[in-house]
Amino acid sequence: MSGVRVLVGTRKGAFVLSSDGHRRDWEVTGPLFGGWEAYHVAGSPADPDRLWAALSLGWFGQQVQRSDDGGRSWAPVGNEFSYAGVPGTHQWYDGTPHPWEFTRVWQLQPSATDPDGLLAGVEDAALFRSADGGATWSEIAGLREHGSGPHWQPGAGGMCLHTIVPDPRDDDALLVAISAAGVFRTADGGASWKAANKGLLSEGIPDPDAEVGHCVHKLARHPARPDTVYMQKHWDVMRSDDGGSSWYDIGEGLPSDFGFVVDVHAHDPDTVYVVPITSDTEHFPPDGRLRVYRSRTGGEGWEPLSTGLPQQHCYVDVLRDAMAVDAMERCGLYLGTTGGQVYGSADEGDTWEPIVRDLPAVLSVEVQTL
Repeated sequence: MSGVRVLVGTRKGAFVLSSDGHRRDWEVTGPLFGGWEAYHVAGSPADPDRLWAALSLGWFGQQVQRSDDGGRSWAPVGNEFSYAGVPGTHQWYDGTPHPWEFTRVWQLQPSATDPDGLLAGVEDAALFRSADGGATWSEIAGLREHGSGPHWQPGAGGMCLHTIVPDPRDDDALLVAISAAGVFRTADGGASWKAANKGLLSEGIPDPDAEVGHCVHKLARHPARPDTVYMQKHWDVMRSDDGGSSWYDIGEGLPSDFGFVVDVHAHDPDTVYVVPITSDTEHFPPDGRLRVYRSRTGGEGWEPLSTGLPQQHCYVDVLRDAMAVDAMERCGLYLGTTGGQVYGSADEGDTWEPIVRDLPAVLSVEVQTL
């Protein structure tokens, strides 16, 4: 492994941060797509030169662009996201019916083995597939055809399918997370889906068996132990040991169990990271101190990681896609904030330093290990 490429999406364009294996000196390229919101920038595990960007601009709508040379040049690809004729409505914020309508792409999930394979999670919540590098898209309509679909309702950020988690053992198996409906899983390539929310509790839904209505913020799993899945929920940090069939709370010891991000160490499925945020109304770190919390025991205990991070008067937020890990021998972590800072750690989170400051608010951070 010769180095890393950190792909950063922001409110006003995208940036590519590049370094060698030492991860000390960084080259910053950008802004790419200046002025566009870059909701998510992702790279293909099957081809390090292939990147995609999900872009949005109020006047011109949604656009997906692709690079085949590691980000040096880009071109628009297919941007037709048409729902597959599933009739009816979903619920609006006030519970009234609302027609399904496409707004933007929130998440791009490239195939691990096929450089042309790509999934997209969109708002209003739906899942799309491309088999030709993004040139054309087709909806995996079985998800919205799940019997609970008419009861899905937006979270504060919209009704978005924001997280796609493949199962490395089976190309037909997926978990997805929808705000604010919950987790759904398929074992047959998306033809049929089951809700996977048993054990979740949400305000207004006291029934632990409630099928939908849970505001899940992020999921993460390790390829070496894919049945263990970690969740950061609107409130609560959760864990499943049966691939999402049931969940239990692992948030004890955190200063707040509200947050947006969760990720797993590249080489150790028991090491998990979260970034606590004060509350759902106060979107900044507790006590104005930006701290990443690490558990080396799968959530049985947590330690704060703060060396190199601002420890006073820090009132930034860390959004759901704004943390990632690399696959270097000593795992590195990368964290982006709404204040425009991107921090990096080359020692599993023990120490941090700013890679770049004063970017627009960071929406997403992804890493390619080259």
